[in-house]
Amino acid sequence: MHFELFHLGPLTVYTYGFLIAIGILAAFFVADRRGKAMGMDTSHLEGITLTVCITGFACSKLLYILTRLPDIIADPGILMNLEDGWVVYGGIIGGLLGGLWYCRRHQMNFMEWFDLLIPEVALAQGFGRLGCFFAGCCYGIPVEWGITFPEGGLAPAGIPLFPSQLISSLFDFGMFFFLCWIAKRKKFNGEVGAWYLILYSVGRFIIEFFRGDLIRGAVGTLSTSQFISIFTLAAGIAILVVMRNKHKGDATKKV
Repeated sequence: MHFELFHLGPLTVYTYGFLIAIGILAAFFVADRRGKAMGMDTSHLEGITLTVCITGFACSKLLYILTRLPDIIADPGILMNLEDGWVVYGGIIGGLLGGLWYCRRHQMNFMEWFDLLIPEVALAQGFGRLGCFFAGCCYGIPVEWGITFPEGGLAPAGIPLFPSQLISSLFDFGMFFFLCWIAKRKKFNGEVGAWYLILYSVGRFIIEFFRGDLIRGAVGTLSTSQFISIFTLAAGIAILVVMRNKHKGDATKKV
């Protein structure tokens, strides 16, 4: 695996960070193109993207700290590892809160922007999971067949592991294209965002059974992410039902 992509003098560019950056940039440019094609005013795209990234990364780190609090108290040096120590669900929740705050402050329709940006979130996650693969984090359980990581990464070396990062990446890229397809056919604001929450929750719940990095904590027999998936799935279904009923009610009033 190529943990280090290249060097610029004393600066080392890691593959994980590089792919995260590529994912964010790709998401921004795709969102800009899609937004303009939909006739939306994308003048706020830079602002909302920056806000979502800041709150997303902050909450991703915060949730990681909460899930590993006893370990971090015993060894604060854990926080210095920037290749690990991020929880995707924290990023999703933080990003949504940041986006909601930004939209309310600038009197923007949150659900409309939710639908615009969420396919690109899946796109960025696809690149991010590729970064996980090269860093060796988010690795899978031992299997007879699988991917063997070398020394120097975060995954156990020399043991065939389930390719959880690559499966997750393919799933995220697939979600991106599916959500774009939904976006072209949506009947009400919030529909695309709701489907993202539903699909991601189900996919994440399943892939957790094949993850081998259980240091992220657990709630009973469920991993922390599986436990959160239950609530994000419920939130996605609730948004779908509420916004669909609101759409039908508005259509009835117009008649």
